[in-house]
Amino acid sequence: MNIPTFSYAQQLLAEAEVLNPGPWVAHSIYVAKAAEIIAAHHPRLDPETASILGTLHDIGRRFGVTDMRHILDGYHFMREQGFPAVAQICLTHSFPVLKRESAAGKWDCTEKELQFVEQFLARVELDEYDYLIQLCDALALPSGFTLIEKRLVDVTLRHGFNEYSLQRWQAFLGLKMWFEKEIGQSIYQLLPGIVESILNFQSEKTMLIPAVHRPNV
Repeated sequence: MNIPTFSYAQQLLAEAEVLNPGPWVAHSIYVAKAAEIIAAHHPRLDPETASILGTLHDIGRRFGVTDMRHILDGYHFMREQGFPAVAQICLTHSFPVLKRESAAGKWDCTEKELQFVEQFLARVELDEYDYLIQLCDALALPSGFTLIEKRLVDVTLRHGFNEYSLQRWQAFLGLKMWFEKEIGQSIYQLLPGIVESILNFQSEKTMLIPAVHRPNV
C-alpha cells in the first residue's frame, strides 16, 4: 500500500489545522489512535498504516468549512499527493452503506461531483482498512474516545435522520461486532476513557433539555 510516512501525515494535518482550525483536528487524532490500537490487536492490520489513514481521513477539511464536500476535497488532494489508497479512505469513511444518499450530511457539491461519488461507490472494493476507519470514525469525538451510540446520536442531532439512518446505525454496530470477533475482545476494553464518556453523555443529554423543563439543581 502506497501511503505517506507517519511524519508526513502529521505534517499535512498540522498544515490543515492552520488553514481551517476546528474540532475536526482533535477528532482526526482520536480516530488515528483508535485505529492504531485496534490494528495492534488484529491479525492482519498494521498499526502504523492504520494510524496514518486515520490521521488523514478528514484531510479534505483543509480547504475550509464544508459539509460532505470534504470527502471529495480529501480524495482529490490525496490523489494529487500520489496516495490513492489514502484518497479512497477520504471518500469511503463516510459510507458504511455504499449509497450516496446514505450520507449523514449536506451535499454541497455540483451535480457532476455527485455523479462521481455515485460511480465511485458503485465500483469501489473496500478492504479491512476502509472498514477500520469507518468504525473508528464512529468511536471518536473531538473530546476523546466514545461509545458508538453516542457518536451516532451526535451526528444525528447535527444532521437529522434520513431513510438510511437506521441502516447506517446497523452497519456501524455490525463493524464493531466483526472487529471484536477478529481481535477476540471488546473494543471498549482497549480504548481509554470510555467510562468517562458514558458519564459525560449523561451531562450532555441534560443540556439538551429545554431550560423550562430542567429541574433546579
